[in-house]
Amino acid sequence: MASNFGELVLLLGDHHLPSRTTSIPEQFQRMLVPHKMQHVICTGNIESPREYERLRELVGGGSNVHCVAGDYDVFQQQQQQQLEECKVVNLGQFRIGIIGGHQVVPWGDLSALAMFRRKMNVDVLVCGWRRKEGVVEHDGGY
Repeated sequence: MASNFGELVLLLGDHHLPSRTTSIPEQFQRMLVPHKMQHVICTGNIESPREYERLRELVGGGSNVHCVAGDYDVFQQQQQQQLEECKVVNLGQFRIGIIGGHQVVPWGDLSALAMFRRKMNVDVLVCGWRRKEGVVEHDGGY
């Protein structure tokens, strides 16, 4: 049955390992098995090269790890590489926009997010910063 489900995507943001916490809770750690997911989408704040490498290992390489810059990305300073502020990826039939969320003002405002989604011309906008999970349908998109 799982083979008919399609590709699995791990969606995470505001990772903040190891500065704000030292580990991922055990109940989630058990699900983070290499090659179980085909894509990782991260809305920023990866704080170490080791954590980025762990995300790459989950999907068997780097091309399916889609990360954008957060407002506190120590990782990109350490690696001397620049993560994009926003990124568009195509997964299946969907165009997915990824943003850290700190660039949308007012923060978390649905109208401002809808405007950002339209500007990026995407079906789904994945946004960090709010520290709140969920899917919201608004103004013809997600």
